[in-house]
Amino acid sequence: MLANEILGSEKPREKLQNYGIESLSTSELVAIIIETETKNESVLTIANRIIMKFKHVAEMQYASLEELQLINGIGLAKASKIMAAVELGKRISLVTEREEIVIRCPDDAVKLVMPELAFLFQEHFQCIFLNTKNQVIYRQTIFVGGLNASIVHPREVFRLALRKSAASLMCFHNHPSGDPSPSSEDLLVTKRLVEAGNIIGITLLDHIIIGKNKYISLKEKGYF
Repeated sequence: MLANEILGSEKPREKLQNYGIESLSTSELVAIIIETETKNESVLTIANRIIMKFKHVAEMQYASLEELQLINGIGLAKASKIMAAVELGKRISLVTEREEIVIRCPDDAVKLVMPELAFLFQEHFQCIFLNTKNQVIYRQTIFVGGLNASIVHPREVFRLALRKSAASLMCFHNHPSGDPSPSSEDLLVTKRLVEAGNIIGITLLDHIIIGKNKYISLKEKGYF
């Protein structure tokens, strides 16, 4: 029997034990998290259904408890396990960022957010908060949905910046169309954030728009 046939015949836990966690597919990882099957379906069948629910695995982090329970075979217990696993991964990522990542230029920041933002099917507005040495101290998605000045309000952004004792911040949002060209709303939101930051004393270093494998830095383009 070939090696890949051996892998395919094993259950996720056996595969993990024999070949390591890296050998598991995303569906198999989810299967280990949700743990139990139903009367009529295997745990891998349920895991595959969860993966198919989301167009990209990164979107799982935005799923609510209620949304997960709408998936056939997922009750409160399984939904809670999935959310706990996702949250643990996010917290581990944030610790790594705080310890290792220094933002020296737009490219440094884009490398951090591009894998997540480039393939989402809704606009996500995200901020990275930095200390006086330009080290990342916190990162969070602030808004999900169409970007406009009435939704992206400076008070929400700078309330979090003050809470984290940030010296500066960078903002990002994705264009699901893949074209990172700024809209009039993008420029208005940026103008309001710059003005608010100047008053509070927390500098907006850049607002970067993420497209498909490309980006535009509004700072570099001279928009502020």
